[in-house]
Amino acid sequence: MRLNKVDLNLFVVFDAIYRERSVTKVATILNITQPAVSNALNRLRQTFDDPLFVHSQTGMNPTPVAEKVIGDIREALHLLGNSVNTNIQFEAEESQKQFRLAMNDFTSSFLLPKIYAALKAQAPLATLSNFYISREIATEDLKAGRIDLLIDSPMVNAKDLNQMPVGNYPYTVAMRAEHPLAKTRAQGAKKTVREISLEQYLASAHIYVSSRRSGRGHVDVALHAAGMQRRVDARVQSYMAAANLVTQLDILLTAPKVLFADKPLITVPTPMPVEPLVCNAYWSKSTDNDPALSWLRQLIQKLLLP
Repeated sequence: MRLNKVDLNLFVVFDAIYRERSVTKVATILNITQPAVSNALNRLRQTFDDPLFVHSQTGMNPTPVAEKVIGDIREALHLLGNSVNTNIQFEAEESQKQFRLAMNDFTSSFLLPKIYAALKAQAPLATLSNFYISREIATEDLKAGRIDLLIDSPMVNAKDLNQMPVGNYPYTVAMRAEHPLAKTRAQGAKKTVREISLEQYLASAHIYVSSRRSGRGHVDVALHAAGMQRRVDARVQSYMAAANLVTQLDILLTAPKVLFADKPLITVPTPMPVEPLVCNAYWSKSTDNDPALSWLRQLIQKLLLP
C-alpha cells in the first residue's frame, strides 16, 4: 500500500494503544471517542493485514507484527515531532503542562520541594507529579512516554536514554542526642561528640536503607573491601522511615548528609572512606528536542548544580 493512501494519524493511535494497552485510556489521552479509537484500530488492521492487538486479561496485547513495527513507527513519529517543534518555544508562564518525574524517597525528600518551588515560580499553571517506581519500570516508562524524567543513581544499561549529573551527596553518620556515642566526658563536663572511632562504629547497632530485599549498599561495600562488617539490626525501604527511627532508638544511620538538614540528630563523619552517592537525571532520547522537557531539564540543572 502506498504511503499517500495511509492516514498518518493512525500511527499516533497505534503508538498510544501499544503504550497503554487500552482503547479507553487511549481515547482519554488523545481526547477522542472510544469508537474513533476502535475505527482507527480497524483501519490499521486492514493496512497491516494483521490483528495487531488482541484482547486478554491484562489488556490489549501486541501481536508479533505489532512488536516488529513499533520501533520504526516511534522513530518516524519522533522525527516528525522534531520537524514540527523546530521553531516552537515553550511558554512557561502560560503552560498548563503536567510534568511527570520518577524519584525515590531519598531524592524526592529534598529535591522535590526545590523543583516544585522553581516550577511554580516560572510556570505557575503547570503541575508536577512524582512516582516512586523501580528503575527497570522507569526506563520502560521513559521510552514509552509515560514519565518525563527519572532521577536515580547511575545505571549501567542506559543506552536508550540520555543523562545529566544532578549531584554528589557525601555520607555521614547520624544518631539521636541520647545515643551513648553522642556525648563524651571531658574534665567532668559533657560535650557533643564530633567524631567516633571505627571500633565504636562497628560495635554499634545500625539501620540500613534499601529498596532491595538483600545485597550490599555503599557503606557495606566500603567495609567489605577492608575486610570488615557492621551489625545491621534493621533494614527498611525508606530513608524517611529510617531517619524517624533513629530519633527514637539507639541505632546509627549512615546516609547522605543532606537528609538530616532539618532533623534533630547528631551527625559525625564516617570513620572510614565511603564514596558519595551520585545521582543523575535520565530521559528518553526521543524527547531531546521537546521544548517543554528541554526547559524542565535546564530548570533542574540550574537549580541543583553549583
